[in-house]
Amino acid sequence: MIHKFGFALAALTVGATALAQTKWDLPTAYPPTNFHTENISQFASDVDKATGGKLKITVHSNASLFKAPEIKRAVQGGQAQMGEILLVNFQNEWQVFGTDGIPFLADSYDAAWKLYQAQKPVLSRKLAEQGIMLLYTVAWPPQGIFVNKTISSAADLKGIKWRAYSPATARIGELVGAQPVTVQQAELSQAMATGVIESYMSSGSTGYDTKTYEYIKNFYDTQAWLPKNAVLVNKKAFDALDKPTQDALVKAGDEAEKRGWELSKKKNLEYLELLKKNGMTIHVPSAQLKADMKKVGDTMIKEWTEKAGPDGQAVLDAYKKM
Repeated sequence: MIHKFGFALAALTVGATALAQTKWDLPTAYPPTNFHTENISQFASDVDKATGGKLKITVHSNASLFKAPEIKRAVQGGQAQMGEILLVNFQNEWQVFGTDGIPFLADSYDAAWKLYQAQKPVLSRKLAEQGIMLLYTVAWPPQGIFVNKTISSAADLKGIKWRAYSPATARIGELVGAQPVTVQQAELSQAMATGVIESYMSSGSTGYDTKTYEYIKNFYDTQAWLPKNAVLVNKKAFDALDKPTQDALVKAGDEAEKRGWELSKKKNLEYLELLKKNGMTIHVPSAQLKADMKKVGDTMIKEWTEKAGPDGQAVLDAYKKM
């Protein structure tokens, strides 16, 4: 009898443990070796430890669970409890998602952090309306100009074949008098090798990944914009957790944000060093080039504000006060 009772108790205990464990999925579009993904994996491990295994988050990298454009909707609809998105990708849905893609609005990590603080309340409110909670963000390295000749002003870019990969980069090309040519990253190396493009704007990481140094020898570190990835949580899934687990998740998110921004800074310097090592000259932009590009940024801010309406204006006003 005691023997049977002991078995029943053991079965109950195992059952309770299985019930108590919550399993979440976290899709992201980037490879496991990307610093954003490494940071997320660390976050998932921290949550596991802090909750004593009560909340298990499985990271699905490389768009293996959902493709990049599908991740936000998956979190919104509860097919995934969490997910990572590049905010600027959703600018067509709502302009404020693209605030950190406006060139020369925030041209350093410090400025990008301030812009995030200004954007956060408006961003959080919008996402809350969609049943989503913003957990944390991490900036990508800043964007500069890769060009096949030395330049000292925007006038030097006139007529140059300029790679565009988004409406914003095409607009920059138009405003400096370059010839925008749409080329996605997968075709970038070939476009440079065949002379289809002679210049483009991106981060040092793209420059290194695509071996730009084999074709273009100059990089102007304009730090034009620092787009952010955001890690989102389905609000219903969050509300279903007990208070200690919620607290552990939020705390791990805060730590991942701090760690991620530091990692981005470190990686940016590493990529610039790698470009240099492979024969590229890293230039500090001249005062004239900076002023010219600032003018381009001002035009684009004006255009963006008109589309973004009161929400966009609120973000810009808050940012200017910081």
